[in-house]
Amino acid sequence: MLKLIKMWSGVFFLLFLTGCMYPKENLAQNQVPYDAQINMVQEAVNQFQESNNGILPIKTKDASTPIYQKYLIDFKKIVPEYISEVPGNAYESGGVFQYVLIDVENEPTVKLLDLRVAETIREIKIKIQANKYPPFKGQLSKNLFTLDFSKIGYTEEPVAVSPYTGKNLPYVITGEGEIYVDYRSDLYQVIKENEYNLTPGEDIRYILTENSPIVPGYSLPYTVDPENGEPIFLEN
Repeated sequence: MLKLIKMWSGVFFLLFLTGCMYPKENLAQNQVPYDAQINMVQEAVNQFQESNNGILPIKTKDASTPIYQKYLIDFKKIVPEYISEVPGNAYESGGVFQYVLIDVENEPTVKLLDLRVAETIREIKIKIQANKYPPFKGQLSKNLFTLDFSKIGYTEEPVAVSPYTGKNLPYVITGEGEIYVDYRSDLYQVIKENEYNLTPGEDIRYILTENSPIVPGYSLPYTVDPENGEPIFLEN
């Protein structure tokens, strides 16, 4: 009997350790963009806006903040009056998403920004800093380059998994050392599968958000080539 008690005590201790090794932010339910949660936040945002003369419950950001990272929802302004609690998949609750708004001027719409991409970008920057300089590989446009990741310690090139197509998307770097995800292949596929009247010179990233809860975070603006209609980087 004593041996049996010891055995089960060991099992419970192992289960306890296992629980500690997988904190809240790693739980599977905190990594899924549930439609129900998005809809509840959308309703809360709508009610807040109606009750506050059109003001949105967002955090103040610098004007130069990239558009898909600019309008972060401030849950302190809507919890608990407009929504009972912060969604479990939100960054504030240990999840991997930040809740953001797009189209704030016309129809403020709740979307999600995946922060796992930001973690990979942070890792790449740390490796570049340790290397003293970015190991540029090829030039994509006037101030945009690919990287030779092997020179900063990678055996395989890091990629971002597309929330739109499931493809592996590469990372690119500007001359100033800023890292971005390259969404050109996603845009190409969406354009080919749908009929769009896209204008050269306009930012076309919005077509990715039309049928997805995820915004193309950490991306550069894109437009279409006036000659063949394919997606290209939109240069200033």
